Amino acid sequence: MKYLYRTYQLLVAAPILLVATALTAIVTTIGCTLGSAHFWGYYPPMIWSRLMCWVMLIPVKVEGREHLDPNTSYVFVANHQGPYDIFLVYGFLGRNFKWMMKKSLFRIPLVGRACRSAGHISVDKSGPKGIQHTYEQGEQVLRDGTSLVVFPEGSRTFTGHMGLFRRGAFQLADELQLTVVPITINGSFDILSRQQGISFLTWQPLRMTIHTPIPPYGKGPENVRQTMQQSYETIMSALPPKYQGYTENPDQ
Repeated sequence: MKYLYRTYQLLVAAPILLVATALTAIVTTIGCTLGSAHFWGYYPPMIWSRLMCWVMLIPVKVEGREHLDPNTSYVFVANHQGPYDIFLVYGFLGRNFKWMMKKSLFRIPLVGRACRSAGHISVDKSGPKGIQHTYEQGEQVLRDGTSLVVFPEGSRTFTGHMGLFRRGAFQLADELQLTVVPITINGSFDILSRQQGISFLTWQPLRMTIHTPIPPYGKGPENVRQTMQQSYETIMSALPPKYQGYTENPDQ
């Protein structure tokens, strides 16, 4: 079955998804340039993300959407298991949002320009000025009433376990007194782990658990610390036992 699935990936799925990726990037770029980035920056990539799962025959289960208020802006924070985290969240969260994403992703041909046109935020770690600019971009997105999705670990796990959380997303939520929503992603690491690099996928169901939102406790460093700690523990609680516990990521 493994080799049949790999043959399908190579001969059927890969050509379809390569064309779909290029078309989505072009449509998103043109749509955002000529029309509304709020619409064109979300709906074509959302459909593309679902296609990435459907064509690869990967089943998806989402729990907890009932916790979300359609009229509220949130800071979503999720563990980062692998590349399929992006397709899972973009395709199935059911909320229009902007990503806070690695600067290197903006250098991908076509895709990078589409991300820039859609208004996603480039995380610049080059120095204090870059970090401050990233923070200001995130603040502007949230002030405009759009939700933000962040992987607070900052990079994909090497082992399936969670690394440390960075404070940036929680500081933004604290500054604007916004609610943080923890999200647990299961299955993405088993589909394509970081050690595999560019490789065949392993068939594995995906599950996204949207947890109860965490409103601000107050304002200031203690609120940031408590919200970050509660988010971390909540996300980890829904991981399989084999991925429970903290493991240091070398590039954190």
